[in-house]
Amino acid sequence: MKLHSSTRGGVSDVTFEEALFTGYAADGGIMLPVSIPSVNKTTLEKWRQLSFQDLATEIVSLFISDTEIPKEDLQCLIKNAYASFSVPEVAPVARLKNDVTILELFHGKTWSFKDVAMSCVGQFYDYFCSKRKQHYTIVVGTGGDTGSAAIDAVRGLEWVDIVVLLPRGRCAKIQELQMTTVLEDNVHVFRADGSSDDIDLAIKPLFMDAEFRTRHRLTSINSINWCRIMVQIVHYFYAYFKMSSDVDSPVEIVVPTGACGNLTAGCIASKMGLPVRLVCAVTCNDIVSRALSSGDFSLAQTVTPTLAPAMDIQLPYNMERIWYIFTGGDTALINKLMLEFESTGSVQVPEALANKISAVITDAHVVSDDTVTSTMARVWADNSYLVCPHTAIGVAYSHENRSKDESIPRICIATASPAKFKEAVDAAGIPWKQDERVTRLMSLPVRYEDMERNEDWSDILRKKIIAINTPLC
Repeated sequence: MKLHSSTRGGVSDVTFEEALFTGYAADGGIMLPVSIPSVNKTTLEKWRQLSFQDLATEIVSLFISDTEIPKEDLQCLIKNAYASFSVPEVAPVARLKNDVTILELFHGKTWSFKDVAMSCVGQFYDYFCSKRKQHYTIVVGTGGDTGSAAIDAVRGLEWVDIVVLLPRGRCAKIQELQMTTVLEDNVHVFRADGSSDDIDLAIKPLFMDAEFRTRHRLTSINSINWCRIMVQIVHYFYAYFKMSSDVDSPVEIVVPTGACGNLTAGCIASKMGLPVRLVCAVTCNDIVSRALSSGDFSLAQTVTPTLAPAMDIQLPYNMERIWYIFTGGDTALINKLMLEFESTGSVQVPEALANKISAVITDAHVVSDDTVTSTMARVWADNSYLVCPHTAIGVAYSHENRSKDESIPRICIATASPAKFKEAVDAAGIPWKQDERVTRLMSLPVRYEDMERNEDWSDILRKKIIAINTPLC
């Protein structure tokens, strides 16, 4: 049996199924596998020619025991997950001028990279819930893309309800509409007057209340959920194979970064034996950049809204997973660091740990809104190719570091379709032709509830969850 444990050591011997349905662990930590499998060069070479779907089956099967999901079932679930993608290869590669190469991860139904993992998570939820005949309530905080991808993954499922909180006025209008226009009875959307971090602070007490969490079978489908991270590992291997000439050659992968879930997946891929170097690209909300460059993991006074709203985060909870990975599972140190951070809002990353991380995450790059729009405009002028503002943050790094090490190929992760970000495309001065999918979305009816600053959001959520789980007379 392949088991999982909490980053803080208080929860252990957890099966994949149990980890799938765990948000924050009872000890306040988040789940990771007890051991990270290693992949040798022979296996890497064998995987090189696999389709994305088949590669996903091989990698995911390393983390799930055959007794929980037989490989034949796993293959079918992954095939079903990607059946709705608009391109058969799932993640095509665009090769542009000025040595810019982009891995397009936005061809799922909600046009963001979250679909790549979330579509699999939805399949796994349905697989286990249908087998057990047990109902679960998913609670998700989102900066934009996570919420819509989570909703699409589980909308209409018999054994799952989903409650989503989005930051009102702080995500793109299209992102909001992809959530508020879903009218299935198992979907419940709240627009909160605050930031993504404010939303996370309202959600965490629900998971820390063990009795409430257990009674209502609460779970999370954002990157707190280990399954999301697990599936995201796949696109690092896929990108590597698209860029490398042999299994000994390193590849640099530029990762637009918010809560660090995607970055965590890249770190695990490296630990598995994939010869990648990672670059973290962020907005002016730069806690991740400061932590990586100087060890300063401290909250800013406010979260600044930018043109890349999904990355406007000052509470990147997956950093805890990254520390765990690079300390070899030192739960005592993780507890010490997180206790200090949670009590003071600031902690200094030990130099020895910082050095281990920097061997894999080799650079951290902060990008302003002005650079985002100029990058979008430059890519359009050079290639007649649109990038979203989040992707532009990664491409900006590539533009500014073309000669850094020309012997190492570089690929930037494209996290979302530009069709979702009319405001940013307009700001970049790029001729805009509205996508037909957006036009259809704008005409649909909406359903949501608003949360105001003077309200107790955790209490509102509790009442909603109780109502969901109370049978009608």
